[in-house]
Amino acid sequence: MIIKVLDKKTPEALLVPLIQDEQLSARLELIAQRAGVDASLLQQDFKADSKEIFVLYAGNAPMRRLYLLGLGKKAGFPEVQAAFRAFSHRFKQKLPLRVGIDLRDLPADLIPRLSEAAVCGMLLGLYQIGLFQSDREQKPAPQFGSSRSQLDLLVAPELQESVGKAIHRAEVFAEASVAIFDLMNTPGNYKKPQQVSDLVLALAEKHEFSASVLDKTALEKIGMGALLGVGQGSVNPPALLVLEYGARPRKQKRPVLGLVGKGVTFDTGGISIKPSGNMQYMKSDLGGAAAVIGAFMVIARLQLPIRLVAAIPLAENMPDAAAIKPGDVLRSFSGKTIEVTDTDAEGRLILADALSFLIDREKCDVLIDLATLTGSIIRAIGTQAAGLFSSNELLIERLRSVGANCGERLWPMPMWEEYGSDLKSDVADLRNFTGKPMAESISAAKFLEHFTAKHPAWAHLDIAGTAFGDSEFATTKSGTAFGVRLLVEFAEQMHEHFGA
Repeated sequence: MIIKVLDKKTPEALLVPLIQDEQLSARLELIAQRAGVDASLLQQDFKADSKEIFVLYAGNAPMRRLYLLGLGKKAGFPEVQAAFRAFSHRFKQKLPLRVGIDLRDLPADLIPRLSEAAVCGMLLGLYQIGLFQSDREQKPAPQFGSSRSQLDLLVAPELQESVGKAIHRAEVFAEASVAIFDLMNTPGNYKKPQQVSDLVLALAEKHEFSASVLDKTALEKIGMGALLGVGQGSVNPPALLVLEYGARPRKQKRPVLGLVGKGVTFDTGGISIKPSGNMQYMKSDLGGAAAVIGAFMVIARLQLPIRLVAAIPLAENMPDAAAIKPGDVLRSFSGKTIEVTDTDAEGRLILADALSFLIDREKCDVLIDLATLTGSIIRAIGTQAAGLFSSNELLIERLRSVGANCGERLWPMPMWEEYGSDLKSDVADLRNFTGKPMAESISAAKFLEHFTAKHPAWAHLDIAGTAFGDSEFATTKSGTAFGVRLLVEFAEQMHEHFGA
């Protein structure tokens, strides 16, 4: 698709976003006058509720149609992106080759940011989820979204340069998000650890960041016993992905951001097997890894002045005869021993090794891990936010602010020492599961804390409720790419608060 920035000429299909404010009535009257229709009826029928769509056929130009799109009372980045994404998904089969978006009535200082939201929403709305449907290629593709189609953004001349940059960002984010949608929605038999590794190696070459893979033999050599233990019940061996972007800081110091993402490609629970109901959703248990991969794709394409490093542990948690058993003891990369009291608490095991590995490998100004870790966080705060665990108040404040601004909200959870007392083991240094039916997301974070070497700026994000959810694309749950934009926009602001 070609995307252009214009200030005058408009296509016959024009999308007009409208905020539900005190100016709405006057704007609708002006639109009605231009279209040659009755203003009072338009004001009565269209209220600009969030994602409300009204198709207006111009009485004075038979071929011209306006799509009025409601943004609701709050027109921030997440609201605008959601509204345009919903519109694009709903109307993509009906839209002509050329469509315009009139942004000139939005607040001028917000137009660059909101134009990014609008374009990203339009591109994401074109996503097709049926990855393995046999008739996928035979279904008629929409005209809009093809290489021949065009999207025009109407803005004032003085904003064209800044909006052009915003369009580039939108395209980069949309490409990464679609890749993460596909990764999350792919069934487990098509994304074994080796297949995910191969995918990331290809993405690294395309997007110009570095990627290497530590296979089972390499993991055994360095003593990554927790990751090996989780993967030993599967015929598909575990692996560790190591990603890098940006040169190591020397004279001109750049902030260093370290990321760890849980990459369980399918989670049966192991010997502590999960109930069968909804187990098919466990193909989503690599949501943390997916967010880290997506962030690398975007940061490398945007060429941010930062050093980014990551460790992504990949494993399949299966109940084979060789699988770890409740009561087994694993020796982690850090040297700490772990009593496995529940094999379905496997995510924290592989994260423990990856965290220790990354800390041993690189001095990071900020260290963040992301994981679809516990059902407990969903019971605590639902699916509208991810759990944020940290003892660094500045890091909490910055992550929350970025998340609120981009629509990937975080809610801070307590990290008091008392929550870690139930992790004591009689036979090992600690155990991986308390066995108590409460506060499990917190005790999981306290478990991970043992493997952070008391890093002063570490945060754990439990994204179990946000990485896989409801969407326009599917009748059941699907990937959301939660965390990609959060990590990128946090990285863009790091130099102001952390590192150099």
